[in-house]
Amino acid sequence: MENVITIPKTAKVADKSAIEPTNEYIRNNGFFPDISLNDVRNAMRADGTVTENRLKNAVIEAIASINQELKPLMQKSKVSALDEIDSEEIAGESLLIHRYKRAVYCLAMANLYERYRSFDSTKDGTDKAQEYENSVDDLRRDARFAIRDLLNINRWTSELI
Repeated sequence: MENVITIPKTAKVADKSAIEPTNEYIRNNGFFPDISLNDVRNAMRADGTVTENRLKNAVIEAIASINQELKPLMQKSKVSALDEIDSEEIAGESLLIHRYKRAVYCLAMANLYERYRSFDSTKDGTDKAQEYENSVDDLRRDARFAIRDLLNINRWTSELI
């Protein structure tokens, strides 16, 4: 038995945080709420292929983008936090907070789905990326609707030609 090759059963992972979800919060600017990575993962049903680092980066970028778009809301309000603005509550949460989180979650997942093909080039990965392509547009639309609702402007603009 000279030609025996021994393969270790498992390789040790140096950074377990890359594969094990944590309940990390992304701290926001004080006006808008902090975002829990677990809440994003659970609400958007992100599977195990989305590492904590990739999710964290996508959420940070989504927060930065949305905060920029909502700057007029922050500047015109006379309060120090979004949850202090008088708003209807649904399920014990301000509708404004709910819409902000929806915008962040949707935009973060759209960003992740767009890049899915870049890290899984197998046939299964390509098939899954095709499924996600349709979802990206829907997620971006949902984020856009949430932002427009927060700014209290119409979702659609149309004119007769």
